[in-house]
Amino acid sequence: MQNINISRVDLNLFVIFDAIYREGNLTRASEQLNLSQPAVSHALARLRERFNDPLFERSGKGMAPTPLAKAIIGRVRAALQDLESTLTEGLAFDPRLATRIFTMASRDVMEAAALPQLMQRLQTSAPQVQLRSLRVARKDMESALASGQIDFAADVLLPVSDQIRHQALGSETLVVVMRQGHPLASNRLNLDDYVNSRHILVSSRTEGQGVEDFALTRLGKVRQVTLRCQNYYAAVQVVANTDLLLTLPRTYAEQMQVQTGHIIQPLPLPLEPLEIHLYWHVKSTRDPAVMWMKEQMVDLF
Repeated sequence: MQNINISRVDLNLFVIFDAIYREGNLTRASEQLNLSQPAVSHALARLRERFNDPLFERSGKGMAPTPLAKAIIGRVRAALQDLESTLTEGLAFDPRLATRIFTMASRDVMEAAALPQLMQRLQTSAPQVQLRSLRVARKDMESALASGQIDFAADVLLPVSDQIRHQALGSETLVVVMRQGHPLASNRLNLDDYVNSRHILVSSRTEGQGVEDFALTRLGKVRQVTLRCQNYYAAVQVVANTDLLLTLPRTYAEQMQVQTGHIIQPLPLPLEPLEIHLYWHVKSTRDPAVMWMKEQMVDLF
């Protein structure tokens, strides 16, 4: 194996590599780094020579990572995060001057509940800070936190390793929504009517049951899912125009009620409220910026 003299490697190349991977586009990466596009292209050429691999190939209007780029991105991000933590450890974080980019994994319901208040606060207390919210599969959450792909994840209570820290943000009660004038709207929804209705299930997975289906199974009952889709916004629009029922968190149901005027009914199932937790990696406890942002989110909820 060829020996590499680390003193002869420009570590800034890996910052650029991470930006290209994240943005999937040289122009956006250069804008994010405040560099010219020729400078980013030159850095990519040096990386390609170093690894003897294209690393990124044109795909449509963007750049798609090669298998080698996918294989090393986790270690590159972890190394950059460790270096950043080392440089910032013990230093005070001044949100008024910070230009940090924070990345959080979340789902659309959590985005709707959290982002308006959080961005309103950041606009005043940390005007140059940027926040990115994206979707990460639950099975990939720990590795994404460990690699630095994300700083936080907001989700229901999940089993995690001792490398992951988490704190409760609050809880969400599930409710059922139906359109104005629905045949069941005039009375309190009961279990038989719920089971005998047609339903929408919102899930990022291609198959599998929702928590309400598991509760029904324990009662020996099954409901008919007519539509399975990926986000609650689309599902609520379908509810407004059909007789389908949708089970979802109360916070989002109340937010969307202003737009669609749907009826909100209690879920006729014995389900405990869903605990929502904020997750971060143990090494982030040494990063004052991440800890500051954590406190903002915990304080809001």
